[in-house]
Amino acid sequence: MAAPASRQVRRRARAAPRARSAEDWWWDRLAPSGSGYHLLPSDSMLLVLSEPGPARTRAQRRAARRTPRQPPPGRAAVKPKATLRSDPAPSPVPAPTPEEGPDAGWGDRIPLEILVRIFGLLVAADGPMPFLGRAARVCRRWQEAASQPALWHTVTLSSPLAGRPAKGRVKAEKKLLASLEWLMPNRFSQLQRLTLIHWKSQVHPVLKLVGESCPRLTFLKLSGCHGVTADALVMLAKACCQLHSLDLQHSMVESTAVVSFLEEAGSRMRKLWLTYSSQTTAILGALLGSCCPQLQVLRLLNLMWLPKPLGRGVAPGPGFPSLEELCLASSTCNFVSNEVLGRLLHGSPNLRLLDLRGCARITPAGLQDLPCGELEQLHLGLYGTSDRLTLAKEGSPLLTQKWCHTLRELDLSGQGFSEKDLEQALAAFLSTPGGSHPALCSLNLRGTRVTPSTVSSVISSCPGLLYLNLESCRCLPRGLKRAYRGLEEVQWCLEQLLTSPLPS
Repeated sequence: MAAPASRQVRRRARAAPRARSAEDWWWDRLAPSGSGYHLLPSDSMLLVLSEPGPARTRAQRRAARRTPRQPPPGRAAVKPKATLRSDPAPSPVPAPTPEEGPDAGWGDRIPLEILVRIFGLLVAADGPMPFLGRAARVCRRWQEAASQPALWHTVTLSSPLAGRPAKGRVKAEKKLLASLEWLMPNRFSQLQRLTLIHWKSQVHPVLKLVGESCPRLTFLKLSGCHGVTADALVMLAKACCQLHSLDLQHSMVESTAVVSFLEEAGSRMRKLWLTYSSQTTAILGALLGSCCPQLQVLRLLNLMWLPKPLGRGVAPGPGFPSLEELCLASSTCNFVSNEVLGRLLHGSPNLRLLDLRGCARITPAGLQDLPCGELEQLHLGLYGTSDRLTLAKEGSPLLTQKWCHTLRELDLSGQGFSEKDLEQALAAFLSTPGGSHPALCSLNLRGTRVTPSTVSSVISSCPGLLYLNLESCRCLPRGLKRAYRGLEEVQWCLEQLLTSPLPS
């Protein structure tokens, strides 16, 4: 029985080549033909993927799949079976050529300048990725707007090399470097913030390329990178005159490289992140030698420093007058003492955040002598410390009485203060100057000897308390030793404390 004419039309329409989608020509036109790479946008970073061979467009790959196979020599080609038709065959439907782009729509009518300004507002709010990668697939005009270097001010470059052998990893990084030689001057010339993740062997060439193509760079983060040399950092400091923030956490960097960088760019440095180094003394010596007078954020994680005592008549350095955040957190017990803290903060009256987690040698008396009078976040938690350490049992009221009117976050977890001492300390939040409510919104009392009556008083006097950690508090009733998040959970804890019988 002959097939209907409408069915024949549908079959021929499916057999005809389809027009190229916006996604096809987005990948084809992002870089010149034959560049050997493409970009894969994810939720928080930009993956630079190199292709093993010459790149083919999706339209070419579809055309190759549609090409009929040639019969082997010596065998006649099988003719398709004829189909009986009762009606004359309709004329084939003309299909658009593969070279034609997507049809011009409303997106092409928006002026490029207006579109770039709209994209700039979205990028300023949420970052360039993944928005620019998705917007470039809409139409030709949007692709042109999304490729403007002014929009690419924040980029994270990571290569999918986890699990590859060392030899293959080096080869893959060289291919990625060849891709960046085109990307840097054509897309990232206005780059301001750059993050490199898990670069093992080609960090020096990448930093050299950044110094040549990204003069407006202000922030650089190297996470999990190896082979960062002093020459690379000094070259970058000289080429990028606006660079003021450096994050080297979780990267293997020689202390001499950090010192050389600070000597070149220390006068304009505002933020510095470092992790444990076997020669931290040299880095801290350079910091205390007034090489970074404008430093605002200093984070030294897992610090191992054995400072030499100052001789008689030797005045301390100028310190950091603009410092707002200081982090000396450590996963194990370190050697940070009151003397070390005083040498770092003796000239920092504007400090807002002080993170001393793991610093068991710091005492409340040493904190009281600091010149900062408007501290907002104080973290003194002790995590995983040895039981043989002798912890202070008194002195916590010195902390709250000094900063009760400004503290928003307070962490005393693991401290050995007595019940009476904690009661006196937290009583400072019951009355604030002017009769206003305390600003405290986060309180961590995990593992302390806080009592139910003290906790009830704090919750009642701090209506803005949104986080309360009471885990492992031995003086509290069972069922209440947990963390409370949100206003409703904190108020539920208060109700339970007021109605539950006191433990014996």
